[in-house]
Amino acid sequence: MSTQTASWRADPYTAALRTGRGPLFLRRSDGWLLPLEVERWCAGADTADMTVLRRCAGTVLDIGCGPGRLVSALVASGHPALGIDVSPAAVARTVSEGGPALRRSVFDRLPAEGRWGTALLIDGNIGIGGDPRALLDRVRAIVAPEGLALVEVAPADIDERLRVRLDDGTGVGAQADFPWARVGSSALLREARATGWTPADQWGHATRRFVALRNG
Repeated sequence: MSTQTASWRADPYTAALRTGRGPLFLRRSDGWLLPLEVERWCAGADTADMTVLRRCAGTVLDIGCGPGRLVSALVASGHPALGIDVSPAAVARTVSEGGPALRRSVFDRLPAEGRWGTALLIDGNIGIGGDPRALLDRVRAIVAPEGLALVEVAPADIDERLRVRLDDGTGVGAQADFPWARVGSSALLREARATGWTPADQWGHATRRFVALRNG
């Protein structure tokens, strides 16, 4: 998970990545809280993650790589991969785990644009920027023709645009609000077709749900 737009000082997200544990939430202005799975992100790739990694083709760009479990697992298996994240703590942790990573937003100029075989948007990162259509349009320019985007979607059939902030439950050190989005598979497929992606696969593992899209 990565906000791409938050300011990364000594904030709750950085603290959570450094310790490898929560609690950590996305908090809406009305007090609604979405728990974030810090412990899972900071562990190794699990069985659900492996269903994603087995579908990767060619070079892999993990967008909003967080602490880097997916990049590290790919590299350990001999698969060329790179993580990007705007959080210095996320990049540092990814590198320390053996995964190459750059401090970069998906909306910045990136290495090998138009040539990546697969782009990953896992752990809610389809929400980056609060506009899934704009994000999917940007990712089309990053991956190669016929390349893949592997996207984790919300398990419920939702389509939300909201403003949130990161919070450890105390309100201390919370950053400014930033735009976010949450979409289920139906909403994701609508946005994907509108931006020129072709649905390629859908699957689930336990409570997690995923969609594969092909560029073109």
